Amino acid sequence: MTNAATRLDEVRANIARVCKPARRKPEDVTLIAVSKIHDAITIQPLIDAGQRVFGENRVQEAQGKWPALREAHPDIELHLIGQLQSNKAEEAVALFDYIHALDRPSLLTALARAMDKTGRRVPCFVQVNIGDEAQKGGCPIAELPAFLEQVRAADIPLAGLMCIPPADTEAAPFFALLAKLAADHGITGLSMGMSGDYETAVMLGATHVRVGTALFGARD
Repeated sequence: MTNAATRLDEVRANIARVCKPARRKPEDVTLIAVSKIHDAITIQPLIDAGQRVFGENRVQEAQGKWPALREAHPDIELHLIGQLQSNKAEEAVALFDYIHALDRPSLLTALARAMDKTGRRVPCFVQVNIGDEAQKGGCPIAELPAFLEQVRAADIPLAGLMCIPPADTEAAPFFALLAKLAADHGITGLSMGMSGDYETAVMLGATHVRVGTALFGARD
């Protein structure tokens, strides 16, 4: 528990430190502990240290470990941060409290249908392909205005915008662009920043940061 608690304290302290010059409150930044590939035994020390918001990449993996953990800790909040296949929409709506990768009309239709069926209105972040990368998911910037209209018309709660900047490049310009797109469309939620750049993301307005390695340690 000591290592988990120490890492958690360090990440929280870093968020608080960068919030100060940005004139932001640390409590306005949600720290999502990215628990993908980690089992319940590895996750438990972070829960014991006080972390309550976790992120998973895959529906099936989350189904295998989170029901028991959430039964023991009902206040846990679970975010789906990875790409979502349309045929997994109903399972995702049943399990997760937030979805971060709404990026295309077919998924929008599947999620709307799943929410109507289950009665759960799960807030969604629209993922933007901020670096215009062919290999990545995300709504193209040029198509964002029309897609946001479709999301709102479908009665899906819009939590904000999400992005993953191109690898091995300075992330700040992409975070700034996402913040501008959000402001242009009257959106306040910004899911951006991971272990290597979450401090920069917070400086530029992130409301949700997705941190794995800095909390769980480097992978073997």
